Amino acid sequence: MKLATIKRHLKEVSLFKELSEDEIEQIVRIARLRPYSERSFVFMQGEPLDRVFFIHSGKVKIHKTDLAGKEQIVSILQAGDMFPHAGFFRGGDFPAHAEIVERAELIVIPVGEFENILLTYPELCVKMFKVLGEKLVDLQNRLEEKILRDTYEQIVMLLLRLCKSHGEQVANQYKLTSHFTNKELANMIGTSRETINRTINQLRKRGMISPDHDGFFLIHATKLEDEIM
Repeated sequence: MKLATIKRHLKEVSLFKELSEDEIEQIVRIARLRPYSERSFVFMQGEPLDRVFFIHSGKVKIHKTDLAGKEQIVSILQAGDMFPHAGFFRGGDFPAHAEIVERAELIVIPVGEFENILLTYPELCVKMFKVLGEKLVDLQNRLEEKILRDTYEQIVMLLLRLCKSHGEQVANQYKLTSHFTNKELANMIGTSRETINRTINQLRKRGMISPDHDGFFLIHATKLEDEIM
């Protein structure tokens, strides 16, 4: 049953969509499906980077911790995503912590065996580089935001990013499908919880965002985009 689940999920991952049955079987053979409970750690920053993960279900928070213990959230990943990205081909250590946000099932593949698969199927390498390229562009854009935008604009742009990565369109709005605390939002862009709280209240008063009956944000993306034009 688990092998069938792994195979079915891997076929839905963009990286593997065009593989033949024989090719996908080679990956299924080296993969394992593992459950993780909420708030558990998949790996810790500094541990040997010896595995690559694909999310079958649940959500995973990737974050770094500085010497003072302050958290910086790199990303919140969900079903269909893979990790880690940074430092994958160079080996070494995991560059960040991976913590389970919602109970999850992850497909785990040893790095060494996965690299052999990539060498066997060069088209996978091309797709892999595209995925890494998209992550690099995202990180570059976020760095530019940090340098060129004030905190208010950074918060607006963060909400717009979340619309794309964790939102579904409902009429002329986006509904975020994940709950984010003000502290988590603050840790995504390196600001304070108080600043996030003040800005969120300001945006709510101006009718740009609002909570639904379950507490999920409804976001008027068009109005937010006008704020950063």
